[in-house]
Amino acid sequence: MEEKKKSPYNLWQNTGFMLTQAWGKYPSVIFLCIALAMVTAAQTVTELLIAPMVLQKVETAAPLEELLLTIAGFSLLLLVLSGLKQYLDTNTLFGRVGVRTAILRQLGMKIAQTSYPNLMDAKFKNLEDKAVGACSSNQEAAEYIWTTWTVILTNILGFIAYLAVLSGLHPLLLCVIIVTTAAGYLVNKRINEWGYRHREEEAEYIKEMQYIREKATQRYPAKDIRIFGLADWVNDVWYKSLRLYRTFLRKRESIYIWTNVVDLLLSLLRNGIAYAYLLWLTLTSGMSASEFLLYFTAASGFTQWVTGILEMFTQLHKQSLDISIIREFLEYPEPFRFEEGEPLPQDLRIPCEIRLEDVSFRYPKAEADTLSHINLTIHPGEKLAIVGLNGAGKTTLVRLACGFLDPTEGRVLLNGEDIRRYNRREYYKLFSAVFQEFSVLEVSVAENVAQRVEGIDEERVRRCLEQAGLTEKVESLPKGLQTPIGRQVFEDGVELSGGQTQRLMLARALYKDGPILVLDEPTAALDPIAESDIYQKYNGMTQGKTSLFISHRLASTRFCDRILFLENGQITEEGTHDQLLAQGGGYAKLFEVQSRYYKEGGEQDGE
Repeated sequence: MEEKKKSPYNLWQNTGFMLTQAWGKYPSVIFLCIALAMVTAAQTVTELLIAPMVLQKVETAAPLEELLLTIAGFSLLLLVLSGLKQYLDTNTLFGRVGVRTAILRQLGMKIAQTSYPNLMDAKFKNLEDKAVGACSSNQEAAEYIWTTWTVILTNILGFIAYLAVLSGLHPLLLCVIIVTTAAGYLVNKRINEWGYRHREEEAEYIKEMQYIREKATQRYPAKDIRIFGLADWVNDVWYKSLRLYRTFLRKRESIYIWTNVVDLLLSLLRNGIAYAYLLWLTLTSGMSASEFLLYFTAASGFTQWVTGILEMFTQLHKQSLDISIIREFLEYPEPFRFEEGEPLPQDLRIPCEIRLEDVSFRYPKAEADTLSHINLTIHPGEKLAIVGLNGAGKTTLVRLACGFLDPTEGRVLLNGEDIRRYNRREYYKLFSAVFQEFSVLEVSVAENVAQRVEGIDEERVRRCLEQAGLTEKVESLPKGLQTPIGRQVFEDGVELSGGQTQRLMLARALYKDGPILVLDEPTAALDPIAESDIYQKYNGMTQGKTSLFISHRLASTRFCDRILFLENGQITEEGTHDQLLAQGGGYAKLFEVQSRYYKEGGEQDGE
C-alpha cells in the first residue's frame, strides 16, 4: 500500500495563508468574523441567563415593574444581538466569497500560464482538480474555513463564559462533563470518519451518475441516442450506478446509527449525574430554583461548547488539508524560466533563426524517444513543411521549436542562444500558430480573432478574416463581427462548422502577426477545394515570415521552400517537393498513395 504523503503545511500555517489572502484585499472579513463570534457567544449567554434571572425575580417577590423591566431588558438585548448577528453574518459573506474568488483567480492564472510540460504531468493535473474543487462552492475549504474559525471562536468564548458560571460547583462535576463529552466525541469521530475514509468511493458513484446525466442531456450525444436507440441503455447504466450508490448509503447509515446510540447513552449518564448532584445541593444546601435552572442549563450547554471546539478543530484539520493542496498547486515548480529569465531583444522583428542541435525528446514514462538526435536549422523567412506518418514526431518537433517542451537531450537555439535562458513567455510572442487542438471562447467573432476584450482593431480583424476566407460567412451573421460564437452562454450565438472554425483560428494567428507562423494541420477539417483556396493565399499570409507547416496531405507541401520527411523520430529525407519525388523514397511512396486516392475518387482525406 502506498504511504500517504504528509502535508507540507500545518493547520496554523494554512490559517496564516488565508489571513494573508484576506488582509491583502478583504481585511474586513477578519474583523467581521471575530465580531460575529463575539455577538453569537453573547447571544447564547444572554439566552442562558434570561430564564434564571426572571425566575429569581419571581422567587424574591420583586415588584411587577421590576419583573417586567427585566423581561423587557433581556428581550431588547436579544433583539439587538440577533439583528447584529444577522447583519454581520450577511456582510461577512461578501468578504468570504471575495477571498475565495481571489484564490480561484490565482489558480486560473497558474493553469493558464504554467509551463507546458506540467499540463502533461498527472500529478499536476490531479492537484489542479483537487485545488479547484476546494474553491468550487461556498461550502468548500477556501471559503468555509472562515465559518469554521468563527464557530471555533464562538465556542471558545462560550466555553469561558459557561466555565465562569459553573466555577461555583464541585470540580468533579466539570471533570465528568468534560470526560463524557470527550469520550462521546472520540467514539463518534471514529464512526463518522467511515464516510470520510470512503469519500473517494462515494465520489466515484456520484461522478459516474453526473457523467451519464451530462452526456444524456447534451445536444451532440442526443443525435446518437436517437439514431441508435440508446435511451434504454443509457437509463440502465445510470440506474446501475444509482443502485451501487444506494448500497453504499445503506451501509454508511447502518454504521452511523451507532453515533446516535453512543450520544444517547453518554447524555443520559452526564445529565443524570449533573441532575443528581444539583438535586443533592438543593436538598442539603438550599439551592434556589433559579440557581438550579442556571447550573443545570449551563452544565448541558457546557457539553455543546466542548463538543463544538473538538468537532470544529477536526473539521478545520480537513479544511487545512484542502488549503495545503491549493498552496501546493500554486507553488508547483516550473521547469521553464518566466519573469526570472532574460528578456528577448526588444525588436521581435529581427530575423529569427531557430536551430535544433542534436535534439532528442522522450515523453514521461515512454519507453523510447519520440525524436532522436535531430539536427535542424530553420532559416529566417523560410517556408518549412514537416510531413510523415502518424506518430513520426511532427507535432513534437514543432512543440520543441515553439518552446512548449525542452529537449531531454540537446539544445534549441534562437539566433545561437539557448532558449532556456530567456523569459519563455516573451519567446512565445515570436509565434503565431494554429494547432490541431485549439480554444474557441463563447465571445464575439472579433474577440476570438483579436484575443482581447478592449482595444480591438476591427479593420485588422476584417483583413485577417478575408485572408482566412471567412469574410462571407461573418458578413452573413446577425451582428457581424459582434456575433457571439456558441450557444451555451448566449442565446443568439452561432455555431461554426469545423472548417469555418479552423479558418477562424487562422485569422487569429494572422491577427497576432508574430514573425514565425506555425500551422499544425490547418486544413484538416476542410474539403480539397477549400484547402486549395487556403493554399493559394498561403504565400501572401507568410510574406516576410518564417513558417512551419505540418500536414498529412502531401499535395500541400509544394508551396514550401523545404520539406522534412520524418520517420521513426528522425529526419530521413529533406528537400523540395520535386526533389523528394525524384528521390523515390518514403515521401514519394506516400505521395503516390495519396494521389491515387484522388485520381480514383477514393477517400479525399486518405493518409
